[in-house]
This record gives sequence, structure tokens and C-alpha cells, in this order.
Amino acid sequence: MAARTTAVIERWSTGLVEPERRLDYWIGAVCEAFLEMDITTQVRSSFDCSIARGQLDTIGINRVEGSAQHVYRRKASLARSTSNFYYLLCKTDNDWTVMQNGHASRLRPGDLVLLDSRRCYEFNFPVTSNTLSLELPIAWVESWITDPERRIGQRIDGRAGWGAALSAFACQLTPQLAIERPLPAQVLTDQLGALLALGFGSEIPATPSERRESADLLEQIGRAIRLRYAEPGLTAATVAEHLHVSERTLHRCLNNSGLTFSGLLNECRMAAARRMLSEPRFDRISVGGIGLRVGLSDPSHFIRQCRRSFGMTPGAFRRQR
Repeated sequence: MAARTTAVIERWSTGLVEPERRLDYWIGAVCEAFLEMDITTQVRSSFDCSIARGQLDTIGINRVEGSAQHVYRRKASLARSTSNFYYLLCKTDNDWTVMQNGHASRLRPGDLVLLDSRRCYEFNFPVTSNTLSLELPIAWVESWITDPERRIGQRIDGRAGWGAALSAFACQLTPQLAIERPLPAQVLTDQLGALLALGFGSEIPATPSERRESADLLEQIGRAIRLRYAEPGLTAATVAEHLHVSERTLHRCLNNSGLTFSGLLNECRMAAARRMLSEPRFDRISVGGIGLRVGLSDPSHFIRQCRRSFGMTPGAFRRQR
């Protein structure tokens, strides 16, 4: 779904209507500026709120100011909505609470939370509703955060680590900045995306090109291990040098696929040992000799590895066939 676009600052204010009509006006304004939502308040007689909205490339910058209120997005609202987004919210003046995806979080001034409009949520502003709300396209968020569905509703600490950097940067975003743009829009949105990923402790998802390169390297690592597993003392550094990559790159490639160098090497060695112990044509070779042929020159180490892989010693495995 494409983000909404505008070259001006849009504004909504309950000051335009009589006090008795303000809550109804406000609900309509919120639905127009954001999404279908329901709102209640304990300060109906003095209720007063406003929204200012600007568009920074694909990201909507919304500043809400006004009275205390309780906001709900229920199933009926989901059914009426034609567009959906993620929203990054930050409040700097009072504590407030939010609930989504099974997470009920109490947020302090400066904390942030990511919400998904495709799911029900509710949040309560007990003192004021002064809030920064960044409207983020779903595809944009998913290009920066791995598995964002696991992150929604979780408090991001705005006072420590990357959360503090994200909070400080986000709070500088205003509807006016979206119009004046002191830097190119993509520079600003890329900065936001990178800080969002860091704030969640998330690795930025690989691009299709990077995924292909990683898959190619993984295949090369596997091939090199299959060719050289019989070398005693074979190390990741040796294979990395053979492939003309750094050892760190090799380990990162394996870790991204849930693998380890030692695990792959041992799997290859034990597969070869199983084959030789199972075939009569290798009976003339001692158990220690087979261990040596698969790169395990220490007989006791070979026996331990066989116990882990086969559940028995290599001699017992050979006798049972």
C-alpha cells in the first residue's frame, strides 16, 4: 500500500467547533488523519485537541496535542479500514500505557513503541495526548526490521543505548521539517530506519543481492569442507583463506543459516566414517585408521565423536552391521 502524500501541512483542531461537538469532531479528525479508531475521554467539558501532519517522502509525521483520552482500535475499525501502516509513537511529557499483540507496556517520557494498524490496540493518555506519531509504510518497516510482528507493542527505552538515539532523532521530526527538508528526504528516512533497527537490536534484512551472495558463499564453504575434511586440524581460518574471504565473513555466513563450522566439519567427517565402517571393503583398515582417514588423528577423540553421532563406539558400530 502506497503512503499518502502531501506538499503542505494539514491541520485539524477542535477549536473550530463548539465544546459539545469537540469529541465527535476529534474522532472524525483522527479517522481522517490516521485510521478508524474510537476515543473516549474523562474531560469532555474542556476537551481540546489538534493534529498537524506533514509528509516526508513515504513517512507521515504527525504531531498530536491536547487533552487526556483513551484510544481504541477494535475489530470493527479494522474491517472499515482500507489502508494500513505501522506507527512509531513517542511522548515526552507524561507516562502513558499501550496494549497490542499481548504486550501491555507503561511508557515513560521519551520511550517509543511500534504499533501495527492491522491488529487491535489501545492506548491511554491519562494527562495529555501530546504525541509524535510517525506513520510508516509496512514494506518500509519490513525492509529495516527482521520480523517486526514480534516487536509490536514492546517498549523501546528512550533513555539508554540506541533507544535514546532513536528517541532524540525522532523527536526532531516535525511537520514543518517535512516541508523545509534540511537534508534530502531519503537521508532522513534512512537515518530513522537505521536507528529503528538498532533500537530493536535487529539486524537489517539482507537485500536480494546480498542473499544470493550469501547462498553462493554457503555453497562454497560446504564444498570446501567436503573436499578437505580429511585434513587433520582443518580450521575455519584455513577454509576462509582458501575461499579468499575473512574468517569473520565465513562465520557470519554460517551463523545466518543457523550453522557452525565445527558442526559442518564434524557432520562431514562422521558421514564418511559411517560409510567406511558400514562397508566390508574397509574392514582391513583399523578403527584408528578410519579415524585418521576422516581427519581425526586422536583415536580417543574419534571414539567420542562416534558415540555422539552413532550412540556407540566405532568398533561396536562395525560389528553390528
